[in-house]
Amino acid sequence: MAQAGLGSRRENEKVIVAGKVRINGRVARLGDKADPNSDRIEVNGMLLNLSSKAMIYVALNKPKGVISSLDDELDQGRKTVRDLIPLPGHLYPVGRLDKQSTGLILMTNDGDLAHKLTHPRYGHEKTYNVTVEGKISPENLQQWRRGMYLEGRKTAPAQIRVINQEMSFTRLEIVMREGRKRQIRRIANMLGHPVKQLVREKIGPISLGKLKIGDWRNLTPEEVSTLKATIQASKPRRGGKPSSGKKPYQKKGK
Repeated sequence: MAQAGLGSRRENEKVIVAGKVRINGRVARLGDKADPNSDRIEVNGMLLNLSSKAMIYVALNKPKGVISSLDDELDQGRKTVRDLIPLPGHLYPVGRLDKQSTGLILMTNDGDLAHKLTHPRYGHEKTYNVTVEGKISPENLQQWRRGMYLEGRKTAPAQIRVINQEMSFTRLEIVMREGRKRQIRRIANMLGHPVKQLVREKIGPISLGKLKIGDWRNLTPEEVSTLKATIQASKPRRGGKPSSGKKPYQKKGK
């Protein structure tokens, strides 16, 4: 269903639970297996067809003030990342960036790829260029690298490199394998160095490059192949649990 562009894997699970999916005439349940080449799969009474849908993979440099979802849930007339991509069909963002952040967001109708890129159990790297207020100390940096507690659960270790530093600011490169809600901003605030600017530069092997803010482009065939190879080679962590050993969190983006 995700491969047919009918939404993310989690969205499709809700459709299955609601009894709206049938396999060879029988109501499907979560965990059922089916082969679209040999089984008749119906969603809301319509035959599932994979062959007619072209896969779309788009890189977008999200501007500040744009929300990284398909709809403005608050009905406040806010612009979304989907509004910036003038392509037909159902495209959804791979992960999220908070409204005040800029940088790389991937948009696709390939639900399986989106799921594996965003689910914490796969732990794909995301790279950020972050400027914080003040001159952050080596001790605070080391604490951030090791992991800090947010809502009672320790964050996974992060790779952090100081790009440049003055008395009024510190510019960092941060590589993470998880993404709790506004995680970078919350940790920076806890350490007394609020974020001044946050730009996501990479998702897995895909880089923002020279893409200007607000612009988008289709991924090249080589980029798509590399992305799929990275996903294919990744080994999911058991249960998606962070290093603290506590229950896995639900991904909500930054």
